[in-house]
Amino acid sequence: MATHFKSLIFPVSLAAAFAIPATASADVVKMAFIDPLSGAFAPVGQGILKSWQFIAEKANAEKWAGPNTFEIVGFDNKGSPQESLSQLKSAIDQGYRYIIQGNGSGVALALVDAINKHNERNPGKEVLFLNYAAVDPDLTNSKCSFWHFRIDANSDMKMEAMTSYMAKDPNIKKVYIIGQNYSFGHQVTRAAKEYLKRKRPDIQIVGDDLHPIGQVKDFSPYVAKIKASGADTVITGNWGADLALLIKAAKEADLKTNFYTYYASTTGVPTAMGAAGAERVKYTGYWNVNNEKFVGKDLVEAYKKKYNDDYYVMATYTGLLMMGKAIKETKSTDPVKVAFAMEGMKVQSLNGEVEMRKADHQLQQPLYIATWTKVNGKDVKYDQENTGYGWKTDVKLDSYVATQPTSCQMKRPS
Repeated sequence: MATHFKSLIFPVSLAAAFAIPATASADVVKMAFIDPLSGAFAPVGQGILKSWQFIAEKANAEKWAGPNTFEIVGFDNKGSPQESLSQLKSAIDQGYRYIIQGNGSGVALALVDAINKHNERNPGKEVLFLNYAAVDPDLTNSKCSFWHFRIDANSDMKMEAMTSYMAKDPNIKKVYIIGQNYSFGHQVTRAAKEYLKRKRPDIQIVGDDLHPIGQVKDFSPYVAKIKASGADTVITGNWGADLALLIKAAKEADLKTNFYTYYASTTGVPTAMGAAGAERVKYTGYWNVNNEKFVGKDLVEAYKKKYNDDYYVMATYTGLLMMGKAIKETKSTDPVKVAFAMEGMKVQSLNGEVEMRKADHQLQQPLYIATWTKVNGKDVKYDQENTGYGWKTDVKLDSYVATQPTSCQMKRPS
């Protein structure tokens, strides 16, 4: 009798085990953040890594990905495409299947190529790339990849917004363009000339300079050229130390031109500007905490309290919100399933409704233009880097204003 009972209990136990749903075992979604954590751009990279980790804590607490949790670890690429490929290999060898990167389109292009090759050679071990700031348009055009998702607006989208705003200002007559000499810098100067010619052919381009990225310590010779050109406006895609040092040199030379930037809200630049940049420096981006309803202020305040630093890379929020939703909907952390789920996805982010365009994996989202202004407690409540100055929203542009066509011919896994 006892033997018969034992023979019955094993199949029942086995059946019960197989009846447990797969979601009962939660996964840790390991994400490798490959960006500069040392060198000239280290302050930017370190600050953004903290932002990703901060939002991951929120996502985990609020179960954005169901029972699964996000873990984000930094891998220092020293700003080098070659070092980035070494770090990618190291991350993959350690079991990471999600890559985050943003600082440098040259790096992003190298990573896309390497990830495409890895995924082709290693079915079942695919890797997905979340790009939060590498904005070369080629990444979602000729170089587009199923494995790459950009959650920032590309440089053409930002230039479309910027020049649409500039076109309405009759005081702009002479523009000087200065940027970093790599793929992104080239795209900025191309788009600035092309879009201004279309919208305001009367505006003169009085200068166009490209300088080595991360190598110029003194921008005074460049500022002297800007001053001599008679420019009333400067357009620059510079970021990190290259923008902070450019603004610092302009301040020291008492250059009175207005600056239209992409990245004046990034680490180190607000301090370099101080009072001298007030009412003269603008940026075009996908969010500003001093928005019409101060959406996201709770995150800004919590981040400030925790790190005594500023939360400004809102793509971290959008990126994990989308990934969490994809994981929850598919009940899977497999990058292939997550990628398919993210195609065409719409979510309500801090800047309104955003959509991951299926055709090219380029996020479509509203954009802001804002001006560096003294905190006034009304439309500028939040400052940056304890300067007493923050960003006043000039205009919020709907997604369609900056939308660009795509030449992407997406190849999807079967």
